[in-house]
This record gives sequence, structure tokens and C-alpha cells, in this order.
Amino acid sequence: MKTSESKYCKCLYFTANALARKVEKLAQESWSKVDLSPSHAYLLMLALEEPGLQPGMIADQLQLQPSTITRLIEKLEDKKLLIRVTEGKATNVYPTARAKDMLPKLKECLHDFYNKYSAILGKDESGKLVQSMSKVADKLP
Repeated sequence: MKTSESKYCKCLYFTANALARKVEKLAQESWSKVDLSPSHAYLLMLALEEPGLQPGMIADQLQLQPSTITRLIEKLEDKKLLIRVTEGKATNVYPTARAKDMLPKLKECLHDFYNKYSAILGKDESGKLVQSMSKVADKLP
């Protein structure tokens, strides 16, 4: 059954979660090439783009709770892709050489994900949807 045919299709909670599950599936397919979940991959890309970020800044960028960021970092440390370094009172996150070697493949996965959803929705519609969703998310507490 299509989401639009459900008796709850006019409910923001139901529709947003149905969309999130479908987007998650597309994202997981794209990121499976590097054996990372989408959340792990985005965190790793942040660390590669800005080595030395603090976990709180990562949490802000990814819109996740600090405890979730800690678990994601721990998993990436286990995979030898990140290291945490305590510098004074601050803890900073750095990519390893192995992570740096993965950057081209990570960018390829990101491009693949964009191409997948753009092919389904159309480039203009997907761009408008993402922009609209960002504005709505900013309005909600």
C-alpha cells in the first residue's frame, strides 16, 4: 500500500516516519559499499573535513544527541577510522590515515545516494523537498 493510501496519510508523525524509513533504506544501500551506516559515514566525513572537531560540535552538525555521537565515535574507533585526543579540557576527534584513504569512496557513496533519490524524485523536486524539510525542522522545537 502506498503511504498516500493509508488512513493516517494526513498525520505528520506517520508520514514523516514512513518517508524516513524509505530514505534510510536508500541511504543504507548507498553506504553499504564502505561497510558503514549513513550516520557513521556522515560523522566520518565531518571529521575528515574538519579534523579536531569536538563531539558537541559534531552533535550539533548531525542533529543527534551527544550520547549517540559518543556511541558512533566508539564504533568508528573500533574500526580504526577515528581517534579521540584529549587536549586540555577538550576532547577532539581526528580521522586516521585509513579514514583519509576512504574519502574518495565516501564521496562516491554520497554522490550515489543523491543520484538515487534524485532519479526517483527529480533533481528540482528533491532539492525543493530538502529545503522545505529544513525550514520545517527549524520551526519545530
